[in-house]
Amino acid sequence: MAAADDAASAGTIPVQQLRAGDHAFVGYDDDDAGRDVVAGFAWAGLAKRERVMVFAAPQLAEDEVWDRLDVPGPLLGAARDRGQLVVSSMRALIHPARTFTPERQWQRIEEETDRALADGYRGLRTYIDMHWVADLDADVATMMYRESHAEHLFSGRPYTEICAYDSRWFAPEVLTAMHRAHPCRLLPHLGALHTEHTDDAVRLAGEADISTREQFVAALREGLARSADAGRLTVDLSRLSFLSVACTMDLLRLAGSATHDRIEVRCQPTVARILRRVDVGPLPGLRVSEVSR
Repeated sequence: MAAADDAASAGTIPVQQLRAGDHAFVGYDDDDAGRDVVAGFAWAGLAKRERVMVFAAPQLAEDEVWDRLDVPGPLLGAARDRGQLVVSSMRALIHPARTFTPERQWQRIEEETDRALADGYRGLRTYIDMHWVADLDADVATMMYRESHAEHLFSGRPYTEICAYDSRWFAPEVLTAMHRAHPCRLLPHLGALHTEHTDDAVRLAGEADISTREQFVAALREGLARSADAGRLTVDLSRLSFLSVACTMDLLRLAGSATHDRIEVRCQPTVARILRRVDVGPLPGLRVSEVSR
């Protein structure tokens, strides 16, 4: 989805880093795309003892939705039976109303969040496929208003939401506007690596492993080249959900051969521990800073 990919932002993160209070955009352009995103989102919610509601594309049969969540076996049966994991629809959510209004949807989401807390869960997370707009014959402009004025659902409340947009159905200008309206933008699938550059920084989000190692190294090389004259570079790994040993060695090797006065690596505590334990000799210009989302 070029409209979203062209608008890189500091809000781009992997689905594994979503937390309570996040309102996220994800795009897809294939009927099977995003299966791992919704499954990962659901499993993370169950592990965090949150209630998970999946509002899948209306054209999917309920059995198809469950298959996407639980491949290859019925491991989610207990969560389904106790009501922690729910497959529903926008029609069911706003019932008995027959037409969509932002106010009705907001009301119902607030009620479901409160209900999840009353039932002993730590919060509510929803995955909403935006094909409901066509299914309910809703006005796109009204939907866009809802998306860009929903802060109250998330502020100080344990609610997390993914809005999934099919780029084959929504107009490019709608996708661009909605991409910008969401505070978080998700990588389109697990295992992806997203890179962003400024003159003195390189930011990476997603997974740095054997499948993305070439991209990871290329991003570091570009960052070092861009910042060569200044002699200072920030390597922001805070949005990585995984960093392999091989990629760790690549980072330290490149830092060791650089002529920079200072290279600061910003990362989560788990990655920081790995970097500090790898013995590659003295790297006087390297600084490791622990950060968290």
